[in-house]
Amino acid sequence: MKNHQLILQIAIVIFTLLLSGCRNNTKPVTSDEQNAVEGKKIFVPEFNADSAYSYIERQLAFGPRVPNTAAHRACAGWLEASFRRFTPNVVIQQAKLKAFDGTMLDSRNIIASFNPENTSRVLLCAHWDSRPWADHDPDPANRKKPVPAANDGGSGVGVLLEIARQMSIHDPGLGVDIVLFDSEDYGEPQELQGTNEDSWGLGSQYWSKNPHVPGYMARFGILLDMVGAAGATFTMEGTSMYFAPDIMRRVWDIAHRLGYENYFSTKKTGAITDDHLYVNQILGVPTIDIIDYDQEREKGFFKYWHTINDDMKNISKETLKAAGQTVLTAVYESR
Repeated sequence: MKNHQLILQIAIVIFTLLLSGCRNNTKPVTSDEQNAVEGKKIFVPEFNADSAYSYIERQLAFGPRVPNTAAHRACAGWLEASFRRFTPNVVIQQAKLKAFDGTMLDSRNIIASFNPENTSRVLLCAHWDSRPWADHDPDPANRKKPVPAANDGGSGVGVLLEIARQMSIHDPGLGVDIVLFDSEDYGEPQELQGTNEDSWGLGSQYWSKNPHVPGYMARFGILLDMVGAAGATFTMEGTSMYFAPDIMRRVWDIAHRLGYENYFSTKKTGAITDDHLYVNQILGVPTIDIIDYDQEREKGFFKYWHTINDDMKNISKETLKAAGQTVLTAVYESR
């Protein structure tokens, strides 16, 4: 009897070691594999980073998308037409918004909705405008030039256009609203910063006070900002953790489950003023910000933030994939 017990104990130890070895496999677990383990099957489309990358390139082909310019108007028309290929439910919210210096900005929030009749809704958003001044450029001669805005603006839009394309093919099974905010980056130049924090996010402030559907509400929201740079680090930013900690932890858990822990850091960082602040404060939709940010960096954001070098050479398809697949999974698993 004792021999049998010893053999059994040895067998258990060997089995445990083998199982542990399997669990230590570094291959990312797909959402389908995880759902199979949990006894359910939820289809999540495959995010196409090549497609997202091409959408960013197309935006930059118009030039900097600064409000009140021809490039801004042309890109707005292209964004609207692109969304209309994926859903008939597209709204252009036009408004004249007053900038910090008194300039009246011809602004357009662009909204694409899926399953508008479904009361269970998710909000996805990004800003699509470009900063008028590269006020953090190391060369003073460049600081009055506009920013190309490949990462700071273009990347979030590119990811959301690809998500919209996927949802046009595969019904997400719930209501989804994609909002591209305008006039986010027309905030005070560097020499004035700190005097008026609300000079940023003008489009999101307007939409939060005047949503495209009266009484609009969503279960949660995800803002995408600067989600394309190589080696990006998305930290657990303070405004998100204050208003929507459960949403942030859930999204980060999904990212880690998919194998993107190198991008989605559990480091907690300070609060920032971004579009999600106003969605939370004014509209009350718990919204997080997936943003390449770490306050311990020199600028806090990625190396080429608010410089003329925020262009396509710094965009990584691997980073786009990590952000896009995580958000797609968060949406489809919310059914």
